[in-house]
Amino acid sequence: MYKLIAIDIDDTLLNDELVVTEGTKQAMAAAIEQGVLVTLATGRMYASARKIANQIGLNVPIITYQGSLIKTLIDGEVLYERSVPTDDAKLLNEYCLKHGLHLQLYVDDVLYVREDNDKAKMYSNLSKIPYVVASDFDALLNEPQTKMLIIDDPDLLDRVAEELKPLIGERVHITKSKPHYLEFTHKEGTKGHALRFLAEHIGSTSEHAIAIGDAWNDREMIVEAGLGVAMGNALPALKEIANYVTLTNNEEGVRHVIEKFVLNAASASSPTVVHS
Repeated sequence: MYKLIAIDIDDTLLNDELVVTEGTKQAMAAAIEQGVLVTLATGRMYASARKIANQIGLNVPIITYQGSLIKTLIDGEVLYERSVPTDDAKLLNEYCLKHGLHLQLYVDDVLYVREDNDKAKMYSNLSKIPYVVASDFDALLNEPQTKMLIIDDPDLLDRVAEELKPLIGERVHITKSKPHYLEFTHKEGTKGHALRFLAEHIGSTSEHAIAIGDAWNDREMIVEAGLGVAMGNALPALKEIANYVTLTNNEEGVRHVIEKFVLNAASASSPTVVHS
């Protein structure tokens, strides 16, 4: 029944040691052998997600930048791309300057920052991607922004999101990938839009797709998919809207979903049903 599986990376596919277990790799490979397109759906930039995809041997289009970019791994062909509207990008930059917030830009799969600081270093270490201190940060705002990101205290970012919604929210998708990451993409740059596009691209529909995630930026694809799955370690609000809750990222939750719903393995553990 399922033709597509879209899997978030951080705190979903990766365990807390940032590893994809061998059991999960084997389950993914078995699903691929059955003709299922297994892909990644992440807020990470393409260069970062590609490193994970290469580790597990995927040769497919992957969903990156929250859904703003779908690009193939073999030849680097762009299948789907959306950018933050330029006027809104400049408004966001002005807001960050006024409030002293750390803003990151993503242009042509390069990460740019205004200044070298601990926030940039922390992000770079996690994503395993270098950053560039822009010589003219403001000039970069005239280039297509695949994504923009603010890093700060989670409670502060919640207030920032509410303040920005009336300013840019009609044209810009605002979401959190982690408590301290507030991300901005085009309104159609969501994992839900990307999932629908990729399903149609392979001649199927999102009704025949499984989406697995843990954070609020996974909400759109979990709602869009025929089977929306929240990890056992997911946000409570995400579990409420999911069709199914699997095990945690440290308990091979992704493997259990694939075995139960695709491979029908008798040994699969039974995750908790949220909605029948």
